[in-house]
Parts: sequence; structure tokens; C-alpha cells
Amino acid sequence: MNLLPKSKDEFAQQDYWDIFFKKRGNKAFEWYGEYPELCEHLHKNIATKDDILIVGCGNSVLGNDLHDVGYKKITSIDISAVAIKQMKNLNEKERPSMQFIQMDALNMTFDNRKFSIVLDKGTLDALMPDNQNKTIEKIDKYFGEICKVLKNGGKYIAISLLQEHIAKKILTYFSSNKWAIKIIRCHEAENKASEASENTLPVFMVVCSKNKATSPMFLEISLSPDKFVKYERVDDIFNIVSDIQRAAIVCSHLKNTSVINQEQISFDIFENENSKPRFTVYIVDIRPERGNSSYAAFIVPQGRESEWLFSTNEGRLQLTKMSKNNRLVIIILHRDQKYGTLDDVKQELNDVVKKFASSNVTHKIPFLSLGSDVGNRIVRYKGKSRHSGDYVVEDVEIDNGVKYRRLYYLQSQLIIQSEAQLKTVKSRRGHPKDVVDPMYLTCKHHVHMNIAAHIAYAQENTSFLVIGLGGGGLCTFMRKFLPKAIVKVVDIDEDMLKIATDWFGFKQDEKLTVDILDGVEFIERSVEQETKWNAVLFDVDSKDCTIGMSCPPKQFLEDTVLQNVVSMLANNGIFILNMVLRDANLRNSIITKLKGKFKSIVSFKLDEDLNEVVVCLNRKVSRENLITMFKNSCKEINKFMKTNGLPKEEYIDVSDYIGNLNIENV
Repeated sequence: MNLLPKSKDEFAQQDYWDIFFKKRGNKAFEWYGEYPELCEHLHKNIATKDDILIVGCGNSVLGNDLHDVGYKKITSIDISAVAIKQMKNLNEKERPSMQFIQMDALNMTFDNRKFSIVLDKGTLDALMPDNQNKTIEKIDKYFGEICKVLKNGGKYIAISLLQEHIAKKILTYFSSNKWAIKIIRCHEAENKASEASENTLPVFMVVCSKNKATSPMFLEISLSPDKFVKYERVDDIFNIVSDIQRAAIVCSHLKNTSVINQEQISFDIFENENSKPRFTVYIVDIRPERGNSSYAAFIVPQGRESEWLFSTNEGRLQLTKMSKNNRLVIIILHRDQKYGTLDDVKQELNDVVKKFASSNVTHKIPFLSLGSDVGNRIVRYKGKSRHSGDYVVEDVEIDNGVKYRRLYYLQSQLIIQSEAQLKTVKSRRGHPKDVVDPMYLTCKHHVHMNIAAHIAYAQENTSFLVIGLGGGGLCTFMRKFLPKAIVKVVDIDEDMLKIATDWFGFKQDEKLTVDILDGVEFIERSVEQETKWNAVLFDVDSKDCTIGMSCPPKQFLEDTVLQNVVSMLANNGIFILNMVLRDANLRNSIITKLKGKFKSIVSFKLDEDLNEVVVCLNRKVSRENLITMFKNSCKEINKFMKTNGLPKEEYIDVSDYIGNLNIENV
């Protein structure tokens, strides 16, 4: 499996390389492996009849091992007279056919096109510690010498760590000369370093084949045994190599460093060259506590990944504390992937989770989860919206057999766009089937928006405007809780109305209707037509990920829109805003803007969600009266829930609710 870091700038890559080479000196090049680790790939690219030139041989025994398994035409060169003398003394009796020559690889004196293979284990990396002009000139000369001594159809095989500047150079140089290029990841060499408790870095074998001028140039990369993927652009290959290296550097950092108080690190894990991730993992550290274990992995059952405990930084931190582990790897399973049993998934991930362990973890890594299986999600419908892109409706089952139906936009897969609880009923033929239960508001901010709407509710002639339909849960509940109100819903997305109707049990009637229109435009029309509303509710999400506000879209908080809202509110009307901020620093400026338009503002922040329901009144109301109004609304919604048979745990704790109201001083 291949790891790709979600954040590409988590650690300074060049700093890591500098430290790596400084600490290890000449021993750094032992990292590349010897014959036992490299033989599988070498045998596939070198024939025993080939004339082989090993450049920068040093005292490596790679050539000796190749000779001993049948490769008899081997010439090795090195600029060091000492190294060449040592290798001659070692091999002159047992391997007399091997040649060892003191020679500068930048100025070779062999005949043109003498060799069919040029083998380079770490020499390119040693010659190219940086990308300064002087170094680039040296490498151009080195590559020119290789081109000169290689036969047509011959291969330059470089075993390298492929630092960024090296990867760019070798890929651009040989592709521009129309050579075919294959890059192979040498997992065996990495595993040897890992077994020696080294911080492993990826080792690559780059095979550059000297084509005839008329031959097509091609690029291939293999990240797993015998599986090559072709690419047309050098940049594609380069980006893959860079991602693999960044992942390795992050894993190396994790071996020796805690990430307490840092941004949580995450990886996508791909199966071979699959373009879709199979898992996403989050690595969370907490301050070590007595009695805690050092490390564990937690597998999130399918369909549960969007819950607060797994989808937010705060939730994952809480989960780590609850697990009593100083480091927890939280593993998300992706939709559109097939998984076996929980034990199968553990086995599949066993080697992967070792990569994220600190160096002092020697025990078998335990896997945790919420049950004995990997969970289950049933995809009910897939579609594509003109406004929101690809989406999916799926059913999931969680604790105690409770089932939910959820809508996700695939561009933000950890965010539930709409949710409803399901109940099992019998069809006309007596067969059980799952249907949406309209009495349960699983999106808890909808409960609080209904509490606020009740303040504006009168028995007759009450009209509410709701911007944003979603799955229709807010309005369906409102239609039953406040039955005499006329509710107009406005949504820009015609697909959303179809989803709500077909999959979430939403039904229009004479008092609950939907208009498909841009919300801002509808508000402008209401003002022009002097339509008055007892309450205006904004429950609409933003598609703009560049700002720290998920709800509402920023245009809904522009001065002109807010002024229009004020203008179309009836006497004693209220404005109810579902506000979701990823950047908490935005709150003060938004509340200040609202204070400029309204005379009383009350807000309620949900404990486990980012949602904050803000209630704005266009009249001045004392603190005591505001508390009385909200207390009465809480009692009414509790009475409604009791009448409709909802369990007591769904009721509002009135004293707790009032205690958490934030009454702004306007």
C-alpha cells in the first residue's frame, strides 16, 4: 500500500535530507541495499550476456554477487585509487574476469557504445548533493558520458533516493532525449533498513533505456511488485515520487517526535496504483498520562466517519483520550471500496500502522473499534447536482440497530449534509421496510431553530421563509410542530428537492411549498413586493472552501441582504441564522454586523457541533423577557415531543438550555 500525506508542507523536506546525510556520512549509502535486496529487479533488467559497467563502485560487493550468479562481463570504476586497489585484492583470485579501473565517471576513456548496462548505486546521489549551477554542469557531463558509453538499446540503471532535485534532473534529461524511463520502488531495501531500526526512506531503481531516435518515449512507475502504470507526462511521475518521499519523511518524524499541540497529521492510503484512496488515517498525540498505553489503532466502522468524534479535530482528540493511548491512529474506510471482516481489515493494515508508531513501541499494536465488524453502508442513490457536484444518499446502522439515512456531497465527504433517522414499518404486503421518521431531528441545530421559530408563531396568519431545503427535515418537523404556519422554502438546487422528496420523506402541501430560486434573489423580490414574514430562517451551506465559514454563504451576510431581511420582517418578526464557522475569529465581526441591523440578539452554541443558532429580533427585548420567551418555547417543543411519543432523552433540558443562551448586549 502507498501512503500519501494530506498536507504537503507538514515538514521541511530539505532540512530532513541535510540531517540524514550529515548524521550518516558515507554510511548513508548503505541504505540503498545490496544484492539480496536488489536482485529481483536487477535480474529483470540485466541479462547475463550484458556488458556491465558499475560506476562509483567504492567497496560495494554488488558486482561480486552479480558475478557469482552468472554475470561475467563486469567492469567497475571509481575515482578512488584506494577503493580500486582494495577491490582488486579482494577479487583477483576468485573472480579474475572482473575488471577494476581507477577512472573518473565524468571523464571516461572507454570506446563509444561499449556497454549495454551502466549500473549506478548511489553515485548519482553522491555527485548531486544540490542543484547549484556548478553541480548541474557536473551532472550534465556525467549523463553525457553515460550516453556515450552505452550501446543503442542499452540501459542506465540508477539506484537512488531520488531527492527532488535529482528526480527532476534525471527525468527531464533522459525524457528530453527520448529515452524510455521506468521507476521501481525497492521495498526490500527499505525493509532491511527498517529491520535495523533505521528511519526508512524510499529507495528507487530508475531504468533509463537508450532508444533509437525513432522509438517512442514512454514513462512507467511501479510501486508494487510487477505492476507498472504508464504516464504521459514527466510531472505525473515526479509528483508521485515526491508524495512518497514526503510520506516517508513524515513517518520518520513520527518515530522520534510527538505531534502534541500540532495540526493533526493525516494520510490517504492507496491500494497499489488505484486512483481512489482505500483508507484515510489521522495520527493524534496527547500528553502522556500514567496508566495510558503508548499506541493503538482505531478502525471507524463504515458510515460512522462523519460523526463528530471521528470527523473533527476536537472529536478525534477526545477519542484518543477516551482510548487511554498516548498516540492513536484513527482509520477511516472509504465508500466505493470492498472490505472483508474486521479481522481482514486489521491484517491488511498491520504493516501500515507500524509506520506511524514511535521508536519505543515494540509491542504488538492493538486495534480498537466500536464493535465486532467494519460496519455497513448501503448506497441508496448516487447523482450529480449542477450546483453541488456528485452526491450520494446512503443508509448506515450504528449502535443498537439504529439506522440513519444520510446525504453527502463527495467534495466534502466527512460532512453530513442532511440526515434522518429511519424506522422499520410493514409494507402493504407485510414485508418490513425502512422509512424516514419525521419526528426525529437528527440535525440538532434544527431543534433549536424550531424553538426560535415558535417565538414568532401565532395561531393564525403566521408565515415563515426558510432559505435552504436540505433533506427537508427542518421544514417537515416545523410543519407538524407549528401546523398553522405557512412555510415557504427556497433552494437554488432543483436536485435537492428531488432528493428530499424521494429519499427523506419530504412532502409539499397547501402550507408547505418550495420555490427553486437563488435565495438572495427571492429576498430581493419579497422586498419589492412588500411581502412580510414572521420569521426568516437561513439554513444554507456554502460551497466556498476558501473561507472559514461553512454556513451561510458569505453573500447572505452582506449589508444589502441583511437590510432586506430587516425590511421584510413583520412587526415582532425574527431572523434565525444557522452559523457554522471553521474559523472562530470570524464570529465577532459577524455578530457586530448583526448588531448594526437588529435590536436584540440571542445565540445558542451546540456542544458537539460547529453549529451556532443566532436569533435576531427587530425590537428591543429585556433579558428577562427573552429568557421567558425561550423557556416557553422549550416547554412547547417538549410537550409536542411527548405527545408524539418521542423518548425523554430527546426532550430539551430547559434549565440547561437557558443557562447556555448567549444574550448579546446590543
